[in-house]
Amino acid sequence: MPINDWLLNVLPAYDVSTYIFLILYPSSAFVFWKIRGNSSMCITFLWGYIFMCLARMVTITLIPLDPPRQIIHLEDPFSIIFYGTHVITKDLFFSGHTASLFLVGLCVENKRDKRIMFAATAVLAILLLIQHVHYTADVIAAPFFSYLFWSLGKTISRI
Repeated sequence: MPINDWLLNVLPAYDVSTYIFLILYPSSAFVFWKIRGNSSMCITFLWGYIFMCLARMVTITLIPLDPPRQIIHLEDPFSIIFYGTHVITKDLFFSGHTASLFLVGLCVENKRDKRIMFAATAVLAILLLIQHVHYTADVIAAPFFSYLFWSLGKTISRI
């Protein structure tokens, strides 16, 4: 049974997949560009991302949410390579898209780059809610998880 999410109840659902991936893929390329010459940033990001993926496996298993009522499935141009035509709808808590971008924002060192990544994260989070891909709690929780995993990754990268 879907959660009664007050924000999604008042927010009409629209397909904004194109905009989501126009933010997500360049941001992914950006992080790889930034970490290529900075081993400390690279190690921090990789450990943070590993922790994030492991935590998502745990939270998705322990909190198997039904998708929002008006969900419009993301049309990812590259997911067909990995998933075929099978649509995944139970990978909700917490938002991996939002958490990934926020993690990038935490890892980059330049203040301007941080502002850009945090702004991109905010726009992406709003777009995910407009498409009803995640519940509000999934999107709000993501930065908190990212901060925890960034802290762990930073700690390990110093060892």
